[in-house]
Amino acid sequence: MWTVRPTAFTDIAGWARDDHGAALMALARHTAKSTGETYRTGALGVPPEPLMALAAEAATPGARHDPRCFFETRFAPARLDHRSGERGLVTGFYEPELSASRVRTPSFGVPFLRRPPDLVPVDESNRPPGFDPDMRFARRGNAGTLTEYHDRAAIDAGALDGQDLEIAYVADPVDAFFVHIQGAARLTFDDGTATRITYDGKTGHPFTAIGALLVARGEIPAETISMQSIRAWLAAHPDRASVLMVENRSYIFFKETPAGQPGDGPIAAAKVPLTAGRSLAVDRLLHTFGTPIFVDADAVAGAPFRRLMIAQETGSAIVGPARGDIFFGTGTEAGEAAGGVKSPCTFTILVPRDMVDGLPEEWAS
Repeated sequence: MWTVRPTAFTDIAGWARDDHGAALMALARHTAKSTGETYRTGALGVPPEPLMALAAEAATPGARHDPRCFFETRFAPARLDHRSGERGLVTGFYEPELSASRVRTPSFGVPFLRRPPDLVPVDESNRPPGFDPDMRFARRGNAGTLTEYHDRAAIDAGALDGQDLEIAYVADPVDAFFVHIQGAARLTFDDGTATRITYDGKTGHPFTAIGALLVARGEIPAETISMQSIRAWLAAHPDRASVLMVENRSYIFFKETPAGQPGDGPIAAAKVPLTAGRSLAVDRLLHTFGTPIFVDADAVAGAPFRRLMIAQETGSAIVGPARGDIFFGTGTEAGEAAGGVKSPCTFTILVPRDMVDGLPEEWAS
């Protein structure tokens, strides 16, 4: 059972030493989202409307003049604790940057696919009898019937060929696989142009972490598992790599988006550009996008990580009140930093000050 315990800013370790201006800029990015774009209210009960009003205020000169004062006067902190003493967990994610081709060539033969027209969301209103309750997408047949969608193995074998779904091609299937894990990539072409691809649906099959499979099979020790060790194993076992990767039946579809401004991250679930070191992926069923969250992690890059972040992304593996994924940026260096992060942590959420008394005292998770 998780509890919400109101606290004081002075009781948050590392609060006074943080760069509140960087968090303020990440919050202010929400003013750039489309007018018609709305966020769902997470189970914690923080509605998006007051958060977006404060995001608009964060973009003003007054807030920029004293960011720490802005957060301390407009928000109230509440710490998330588990009655058992269980800690939260943070990992890291990044945006891969890959060379690509608009056409298939002998060197570039691994495609990223657009969302196919027969892929449809599934919920309680249209779920067929007996259909797996965890499947969120299905395949619509000619008669309107819904069935399980092709999985990774079938798509890799050509199940969607001939539908003109290809956005671009890259050289390495392992690179492409990790783009599916991250959910976005920046692609650069021979002519110097660039584009971004971001998540636009998936087959609906459950995500299977191949790292967990490698640990369970004794291929990699649990204490050394990371993105780097997984990639090293795949490189050392090319004859087994493709077989292992298709055990993750989940397959991601993408849409193309503009490359954006230099330094901006991809536009993700909250429909705003991510900010390296300040954007956090959270469980969107519990948290509302735009919520400031102070993360106190034991060790990130070998040192304590105490930083105010903004909830702006989600992910299928990000489940629970104090489960987060830190965005580290774009490119190889960001990937090296993100791939080794797995740390116990504590979450303190910042709630619009006049709403803190309305939070649930506890909830099951």
